Amino acid sequence: MIILGIETSCDETAASVISVENDKVTLLSNIISSQIALHSTWGGVVPNLAAREHLKNILPVIGTALEKARKKPADIDLMAITAGPGLIPALLIGTTTAKTLSYLWRKPLIGIHHIEGHIYANFIGDKINSISKNQISLPTGRQAIAKENSELNIKFPILALVVSGGHTQLVLMRAHLHYEIIGETVDDAVGEAFDKVARILGLGYPGGPAVEKLADNFFGEKKFKIILPRPMLKSANFNFSFSGLKTAVLYATKKNPENLKDPNYISEMCHEFQTAITDVLISKTIHAAKKYAPKTILLAGGVSANKNLREKLELSVKENLKNTVCLVPELGYSMDNATMIAMAGYYRWKNLKAKKSLEKTWENMETSASLKL
Repeated sequence: MIILGIETSCDETAASVISVENDKVTLLSNIISSQIALHSTWGGVVPNLAAREHLKNILPVIGTALEKARKKPADIDLMAITAGPGLIPALLIGTTTAKTLSYLWRKPLIGIHHIEGHIYANFIGDKINSISKNQISLPTGRQAIAKENSELNIKFPILALVVSGGHTQLVLMRAHLHYEIIGETVDDAVGEAFDKVARILGLGYPGGPAVEKLADNFFGEKKFKIILPRPMLKSANFNFSFSGLKTAVLYATKKNPENLKDPNYISEMCHEFQTAITDVLISKTIHAAKKYAPKTILLAGGVSANKNLREKLELSVKENLKNTVCLVPELGYSMDNATMIAMAGYYRWKNLKAKKSLEKTWENMETSASLKL
C-alpha cells in the first residue's frame, strides 16, 4: 500500500510517501519546505503570508515527493491530509489541493487531526528499532522506518504528553484512534509560552530553539537568583497553566530592564524558565501515569524536540514507573512533517476497512471526527 501524506497546518509545506506491507512501513520520500526565514522578520507566523507560500510550493513539493519515491499518481493507494487544527488560510491551501488531486486521480482521501499526526510520529520508529539520525536527514532514500507494534514495544494503554505551539495535553489511549483527554492547558500552550518569553527577552522567532540554546549554555552559580513559579504543580487535576509563568518573566524584566543587556541574565532566565516548564510537564505526567497505569508514555508535538524535556522525561519514567516504557519521536519527526500524517492515515484507513466497504471513498473526505482535541 502506497500512501501520500500532505501537511500545511502552519509554516511548513510538506509531502511524504510511505509504503506499508504487513504493518511494516518503508519511507520512500519526506519533503519539507520551511518558511521560518520569511516569518522570522515578523516575529511569528503571518497566516496570509503562509498561505501564499503554501500556494506557491505545494504542487512542487508533492511532485518532488513523488519523484524521489519513484512513484506516479497511479501508484498511490491512499492520500492523507492535515484537516486541522492550524492556520485556516494555510489549511485551506492543503485541503483544497488534496481534494482536487483526490478527485482527478480517483484516490481515497482521509483528513487527519494534526495532533493525531504528532502522536503517531512515535509509530514511525523508536530509539532501538529505527533508522539512524543520518538516514533521517536523507529524505530521498528508501529506509525501513517502522516495524510491527510488537517490535516497536508500543503497548496499550498509552499516555501521550502532547506539547506544541497550540496544544498542551495529556491524552490517554486505550487502543488505536481512541483518545481521552485527562489534562490540558487552561490558557497558553507550552510552545506559545516559549515564543512569548523569547519575544520578551529579545531572542526573535522561533522562540523555542532560541530559549533552549541559551538555557543549555547556562552553567555555574545563579548570579541573579531568578526563581519562577511552577503553576498548578500541586493542583488536584492534571491540567496546566503557563500564562502566569510567562507574566512572571515579563514582570521580572520590567522591574530591572537593564538586566536585558546582560547575556548572563538572559541565559539564567532561559534556564529557569525552561526548568519550570519541564518540572510541571513531567510532574503532571508522572502523577497521571501513577493513576492510569499506562504501559507506554509517548512524547508528541513540536516542543518534543526540546532535548532537556526528552531527557528528563525518560529519566523520570525510568525512576518512577518501573513497568512503563517511555518513547520519544525521532528529532526529524518532532516538528511538522507529512510522514506523521501518512502514518496516522494508515491507521485511519485500517479502521475504516474494518467498519465498512470502501467503494468510491475518493468522493468524500473522511475526517477524524472521533478525535476531540
